Amino acid sequence: MSVSLDRLERQLGYQFKDQDLMVLALTHRSFAGRNNERLEFLGDAILNFVAGEALFERFPQAREGQLSRLRASGEGRDPGRAGPWFRSGRVPAPRFR
Repeated sequence: MSVSLDRLERQLGYQFKDQDLMVLALTHRSFAGRNNERLEFLGDAILNFVAGEALFERFPQAREGQLSRLRASGEGRDPGRAGPWFRSGRVPAPRFR
């Protein structure tokens, strides 16, 4: 594994059991070949659930539309801000292997 992925694991405090899956998770479709879109779909669903539950608890008087807008306000972030490990065709790609 490359030094940068070792560093990522140290910063996360987690060692990945399947390093190929970790690389796939960090690969945007603009990079090439296999990418993280299916994992992104699943991750987005989990994050939406967690964010929805937190908003539901934090704002007990809010209506559904208000909660939906609050949850959606966290989306659309620049993938370039994802850090130096994210492989995208829009930002310089790190070498993993």
